[in-house]
Amino acid sequence: MSKTFTKAEVANHKDEKEGMYIIIDDGVYDVAAFLDEHPGGAKILKRVAGKDATKQFWKYHSKSVMEKYGEKLKIGTVAESAKL
Repeated sequence: MSKTFTKAEVANHKDEKEGMYIIIDDGVYDVAAFLDEHPGGAKILKRVAGKDATKQFWKYHSKSVMEKYGEKLKIGTVAESAKL
């Protein structure tokens, strides 16, 4: 069962101890265990931890990267926010 997170909940997870959550499209991913594997280095993941990284992700990655790593790093989805 997939959990639904608010953007505020994702923002609280920006270090290795609490988990490093990022948002890509409508998915929430915990990249803490992926820091050492990331070809671009851990620094870039730490910079976007707790944030929506959709634009940065798709700028540098193809769909095949999401297909390869997405399912094992995905922990849930982002809740729709009310538009006023």
